[in-house]
Amino acid sequence: MKYEIAESNETIITHTGSVLIGSLLKHTELQERLNSVKVTEEPIITNSDCVFAYIGTLSQGKPAFEAVEEFRGDVFFADSLGIGQIPSTSIMRQRFDAAGTQFNEIITEEACRLLRNINAQVTPCYREFTALDIDVSPFDNSNTKKEGVSWTYKCFNGYSPIFAYLGEEGWCVNVEFREGSQHCQNNTPEFLGESIKNAKKATDQPILVRMDSGNDAVDNIVVMQNSETKADFIIKRNPRQESAQFQWDCAVDRGIEIKNTRDGKRIFVYELNSKLKNCPENVRIIYFVTERTSKADGQMLLVAEYEIESYYTSLKTDTATSSQIQNLYHAHGTSEQFHSEIKTDLDLERLPSGKFATNDLVLHMGVLTYNLLRLVGQESLKNNDYPPTAHKVKRRRIRTIIQNYMTIAAKLVAHAKKLWLKFGRNNPWLKSFKRIYATFA
Repeated sequence: MKYEIAESNETIITHTGSVLIGSLLKHTELQERLNSVKVTEEPIITNSDCVFAYIGTLSQGKPAFEAVEEFRGDVFFADSLGIGQIPSTSIMRQRFDAAGTQFNEIITEEACRLLRNINAQVTPCYREFTALDIDVSPFDNSNTKKEGVSWTYKCFNGYSPIFAYLGEEGWCVNVEFREGSQHCQNNTPEFLGESIKNAKKATDQPILVRMDSGNDAVDNIVVMQNSETKADFIIKRNPRQESAQFQWDCAVDRGIEIKNTRDGKRIFVYELNSKLKNCPENVRIIYFVTERTSKADGQMLLVAEYEIESYYTSLKTDTATSSQIQNLYHAHGTSEQFHSEIKTDLDLERLPSGKFATNDLVLHMGVLTYNLLRLVGQESLKNNDYPPTAHKVKRRRIRTIIQNYMTIAAKLVAHAKKLWLKFGRNNPWLKSFKRIYATFA
């Protein structure tokens, strides 16, 4: 059938989810704190208007500054986010260039306090311990001339920011923007200390820091044994120049063999309790040493192969066994999913500015937006009032939240001195949307 395309006088909103983001922003002190920072002389458009407008577009998966032009005359967009005046692309870009990193600390602090203010669920990874996963994730910005872009360990030109995620939900409590060539351990002790403090602003549960072998450094352990930034930890060790054959001999001599492995493969585990240089407390060191005399497909090896997998941890033997430590570290890999959602679902991998400091600010606003969307997603799971899924959902992906909550369509109606958002009668997400809005508003 042929359809006729016509314009209507009715106001149709395709970004109704802005009311959810605006409701969450009201639980913070962002507006007052951002506007207290003097960036330009007596600005017509406030700092918070620029930041909130960008968060509004980014929450729909639109990171380009130019996306704000779609909403310049949109009264609903401004009202739902608490924006006095929507900035133009040029004003937004100029304000962020002028602000540089001045807003970063405010945004990070408010993002962490918001989690406590609305009593966000922070799920432990083991017993009462809540994971704080810290890791670098390179952003591919190849074929650009942006400031700070350089060769990363992933073998492309880009940036190498480091992130800290709290809990099984993956709340981002800290981020540091870095040039691509910066080593993952450079400035990490300072970042680690800040991340632990931020995590404690969001939850009272004991923190378990998990880091990979790139951060195998005594300086990190010293931070976590300091009274101000005290936290338990699991760090995968870098074997460096250790002899795998020597460790195998030690494991066979001192350790216990893990049963139920395949033919041609033997694994021994043994532990040490050692005091590292400059560390005030002893550290538990766990070794898993593997000998392979054949491959998984049965092919025999002429010379046996040896492999070391070892960890530093503060957890005592009566708290977690060696196998539990290994499993807890392997769960650290889930943080790769959180990286992916920031880079792809929010489309932030190729950052919008040519200036390093501006992209630093954009990434901080991106992390706040990521947390806001995550809050919407986790709240949606608290009641079975959404369309059925193929399997049980523990955490909604950011892309799903944008598609089903942010870009949901409604008709805006002014009646009886009230504003109404009217949804389609058969909208399967309506019950869930109404409940989430009532919770946050």
